[in-house]
Amino acid sequence: MKQIQNTGLALFLVGLTLFTSLIFFGKYEVSLELLEEIVNNKGIKSELFINDIKANVVGKEFTNPFSFSSKITSAIETANETHKQNSEWDKVIWDKPHSFTYQIAKKAGSGFIKENKWLYWWLTFGLGILGALMYIIPNVVIKGPPGIKNNGIWLNASTNRGWIGWFAFMFLVGFYLLLYFRPDYIVNWTYIVDPISESLSGNLASQWFLYGFLYCTVMSVMAVRMYIKYRHNKYQILRTTSVLFFQIVFAFLIPEILVRFEKPWYDFKNAFPLDYDFFFSWNIDQLIASGGFGLFILVWGIVLTLVIVPVMVYFFGKRWYCSWVCGCGGLAETLGDPYRQLSDKSLKAWKFERWIVHGVLVFALVMTGFTLYSYFTGSEAVLVIKTQTIQDIYGFLIGSIFAGVIGTGFYPIFGNRVWCRFGCPLAAYLGIIQRFKSRFRITTNGGQCISCGNCSTYCEQGIDVRAYAQKGENIVRASCVGCGICSAVCPRGVLKLENGPEKGRINPTDILLGNDVDLMDLLNQK
Repeated sequence: MKQIQNTGLALFLVGLTLFTSLIFFGKYEVSLELLEEIVNNKGIKSELFINDIKANVVGKEFTNPFSFSSKITSAIETANETHKQNSEWDKVIWDKPHSFTYQIAKKAGSGFIKENKWLYWWLTFGLGILGALMYIIPNVVIKGPPGIKNNGIWLNASTNRGWIGWFAFMFLVGFYLLLYFRPDYIVNWTYIVDPISESLSGNLASQWFLYGFLYCTVMSVMAVRMYIKYRHNKYQILRTTSVLFFQIVFAFLIPEILVRFEKPWYDFKNAFPLDYDFFFSWNIDQLIASGGFGLFILVWGIVLTLVIVPVMVYFFGKRWYCSWVCGCGGLAETLGDPYRQLSDKSLKAWKFERWIVHGVLVFALVMTGFTLYSYFTGSEAVLVIKTQTIQDIYGFLIGSIFAGVIGTGFYPIFGNRVWCRFGCPLAAYLGIIQRFKSRFRITTNGGQCISCGNCSTYCEQGIDVRAYAQKGENIVRASCVGCGICSAVCPRGVLKLENGPEKGRINPTDILLGNDVDLMDLLNQK
């Protein structure tokens, strides 16, 4: 079995290495015909940009995306700077330079990779999937109870911030930086998923299709690992199946198929304020222009946030979304599962968590208020603050850096729920409802607790579960996502996830211990 695992690891590394190396190859050449097509399709009026491209790009062959991108982005930035100084706003190219360059590179690219897309898919994704499964599946024959035990995790270089963990950290962060800020460097990656994109939406793959496909692939492979590890725990099997279903069907397949039928791309499970640009003017205009279907999406999005979310949290806690539906939570529970023990359990981290996650929620609400005011009044600014500036800041800091680069890239260093715990505005909204108006709690039996610490060690949300278990107190925390791992790893069955009457959720002793307690809850219990 060890030989099979080693072979699988070798295949995975070969696929990963080849996939990474693809960004350094390719040929890019812009013809006059392609330039005219781009100018007409984009409505470009900048003679400076057009002349610069004709002089420095057209008819020349570039052998890597870096030099090609440098020429295009330089032409855009130089032309824009001049037009802005001369107040020639109709000639400014407002697209982000690297996003615009990606669109040109996608059409200008040529070479062996673009001509052999399926071959490279098998050599990258194919080998990666096969190798990962060969490494994971032999664990089925391992004897003993399933679930997480200590098993040397603190001595493993991949699970205890060792060199493998730091390598994974650097790779993930690098991937997200390229995805969000340098898509023109990863055109070759998108070529190998073009056939899949065309079969679903009818369009060539963008960097976001690549990300969606890679997201679903990684979740599916790591879900196999979850099935093996928790093969005797029905709750974990069902929960893993649920997040996998909602990610693949609702967040990937349905939106892409909608595009094929000329409908708006939309993830029906993505609720505001996690879907922070739902109320942006471009999105509202697009939905209204789509007729009845677009209006249905608009109404659905509002009802989901204001009605469905709080009602479901009342009956089932925030776990119904964060651990059963959400794609961010799904990736955290599959790809991020080996790193859950790295979540900071300190009081300092908890205090920071409360300020930062609720701060992001307030930021999202204020930005949305500004956005709606601007949309209905036609004003570009509120209190002398430009609405577009607020949106750009949020999109960059929260939507890209926090949710992407930090949220996933930092798994191997700070644990798998960095985004969910510290940055997700929807998690903050759900947590407020769960903390004060929900039937969900984790009950404990202090008489059975042996203080092994498994529950606290593997709580991805940084909760000291053992402290509650030792006192036999219910766990009612805004941050708890109800993943149930604390219960799964408890050797004595001390912990149990329940949905019961609100009365009795809060323990009167909490007020004496200085815990965060709503006094009205205590009074209502009398």
